[in-house]
Amino acid sequence: MIRFFTNVWNNFKEYIVLVILILASLIILSQNKSPQVQKVRAIAFGSFATFTSIISDMFSVTDLKRENQQLRERNAELMIQISKLRKYGIINEELKDLLGFKDTANVPLIPATIISRSLSMTQNMLTLNAGRKHGVLPGMPVVNDRGFIGIVHSVSEDFSIARTLNNVDLKLTVMDERSRINGIMKWTGEELVIINIPNTFDIKIGDRIVTSGISSIVPLPLPVGIVEEFRPSETSGFSYIKVKPFVDLKPIENVFIIAEVQSKQKKDLELNFYRRQSDEIR
Repeated sequence: MIRFFTNVWNNFKEYIVLVILILASLIILSQNKSPQVQKVRAIAFGSFATFTSIISDMFSVTDLKRENQQLRERNAELMIQISKLRKYGIINEELKDLLGFKDTANVPLIPATIISRSLSMTQNMLTLNAGRKHGVLPGMPVVNDRGFIGIVHSVSEDFSIARTLNNVDLKLTVMDERSRINGIMKWTGEELVIINIPNTFDIKIGDRIVTSGISSIVPLPLPVGIVEEFRPSETSGFSYIKVKPFVDLKPIENVFIIAEVQSKQKKDLELNFYRRQSDEIR
């Protein structure tokens, strides 16, 4: 032990003496009552207090910045969690509606989720996570609990692509549910319209439009939309009929594919008929 203290003294004696002298000076300074010494003491202690205050503020600001950063990160995490919970809530409501639709439908349904979408002005397409191995084939209708969405166009082993109502290449035979009048509905790039309806036919604003039984594309009458605008033409003899669809394509994430395929022979016959009708109108 003595050797240890001896080594410490030999190595640090200058610092030890300095500390002892400083402490002695401070003790003597604190005990001196003369005005000059008191003034020096006041200046010294004031300077020391100012210095320690600055150092304390610096550390305090650093701590506040770190705490603010942690709070911002936590707020971001909470925001993401809240967004996920809201998304899950919306999906839950959507799935509940789909389950209700599945329970009442008398046709085979294949559930699918939209994994990507191309929502251009003219070529609206949906990519679904159900393909050939799930039983999906080209020509099968895509629906949800609100109504008709589109038709499966192409299929791979695990995925499929569907043309929606907002696709210029999809022509759909529809019917006015009230008057039972049939017509061809198509997407113009801006709106859904029913063509080839003479001015004298009984169509009214607010009429419910469903898929027609005379077409083999859809095996049952599915809701499509309502007549939003009806305007007879004075030149062509055919009315302008604008349809507002029931299904908003933007928020949907889950759909059903009706596992029935249209007759190719009937499809080709109808397409040829539609082309002749369009040529006559032009």
